[in-house]
Amino acid sequence: MTTIDAALRAVEIQGTTVPKLGFGTWQIEGPACQEAVEDALAIGYRHIDTARAYGNEREVGRGLEASGVSRRELFLTTKIWRDEYAPDDLRRAAEDSLQNLQVGCVDLLLLHWPNPHFPVEETLGALVGLRDEGLIKHLGVANFPPGMLREALKIAPIFADQVEFHPFLSQDELLELSVENDFMLTAYSPLARGKVPADPTLKEIGEAHGKTAGQVALRWLLDQPQVCAIPKASSHERRVENFDVFDLRLSDEDRARIDALPKGRREIDPGFAPDWDA
Repeated sequence: MTTIDAALRAVEIQGTTVPKLGFGTWQIEGPACQEAVEDALAIGYRHIDTARAYGNEREVGRGLEASGVSRRELFLTTKIWRDEYAPDDLRRAAEDSLQNLQVGCVDLLLLHWPNPHFPVEETLGALVGLRDEGLIKHLGVANFPPGMLREALKIAPIFADQVEFHPFLSQDELLELSVENDFMLTAYSPLARGKVPADPTLKEIGEAHGKTAGQVALRWLLDQPQVCAIPKASSHERRVENFDVFDLRLSDEDRARIDALPKGRREIDPGFAPDWDA
């Protein structure tokens, strides 16, 4: 593998190498989740994302164990739900997640959503404590808009912010912050919950390269510094397709066309979401 190829496959954040393309497990449950994780690892994925709220940590753990892939080769992320942010609750939740996943330490533990009912200083402080004890390697947040993230960066060594990010939703301010502060921006719903494959511009670019619209969207994301993407795929064929992006080279014209797509479409916006412009 050339140096260029290696750079396309991984990013170095705060001295830690992270595979740029991960496998997301949201909405995959039960035996299908274990099978999906085993299959993803067999395909070549080495970055797995889950969360307590997904209800599938046990199955993810079983898939990791059954795969035979060394733990040292994997980057594993899980998330604490927003009602478990009191320090004692957060510790119990983290310990439970480790037990479910059958690991002694996760590479990254995130706060799943902001929750103004819990002082962020205390919550992030509790995460730092878990890191210092060796239960987690890195800590971070998810769904934190730029203003909230700036405050978090003053409190703790944020390793990542996981946010919705795809060709129809820009994250320019967070991208700028990620470069300035050396944290990872992890793109969830990178295919815009099925909207990407139907887009005429992305399909046209894909056809010119012998690829699909989804592969174009993933390559566009992975080409950006500090960015990882964690597409979910329920079938083997889709998991293979999503992973087959490392030989794709988008031209400047391709990227300009993608950049010009309307960027205001947000797919994930629950009632407890923060003010995205804050």
